[in-house]
Amino acid sequence: MIGSLSDEISRRIGQAPELYYRLVLVVAPSGSGKTPALQAVAERTGASLVNVNLELSRRLLDLTEKQRALRVGRLLGEIVAGAPGDVVLLDNTELLFDVSLQQRPLWLLQKLSRNRTIVAAWNGTEQEGCVTYAEPGHAEYRRCELTDVLYVTADSAR
Repeated sequence: MIGSLSDEISRRIGQAPELYYRLVLVVAPSGSGKTPALQAVAERTGASLVNVNLELSRRLLDLTEKQRALRVGRLLGEIVAGAPGDVVLLDNTELLFDVSLQQRPLWLLQKLSRNRTIVAAWNGTEQEGCVTYAEPGHAEYRRCELTDVLYVTADSAR
């Protein structure tokens, strides 16, 4: 399955420059093979693979909670800007959903994808043109409409 998922991601990367937002979401539950698929794409294409949780938390560590919420978008932008190449793969994006950061993760990823192709892991599901993160009732629950966004699911890669 990793091979077919990575092949589907590569196909979507080729389509992304045609869109306003050059964003490809890899939508699947935790443990479904997103990380190995992104690693395979990075090896095959030479694209940068960024562990968002690790890199962003390093930069947020010395900030107050209010400063974190205000600066997270800019800091993530700096991380992406520092990655070489026209395609950046973002894995482990769970920190973007942290309630204390007060972010709109899909909007943040779309903003980053205006000038570069961004491929981002999204732990959740896709149904009827919407992606979800977490379960309804959970503090981090999100349901977002997929407008002008390419996406790949573990099911579509089979």
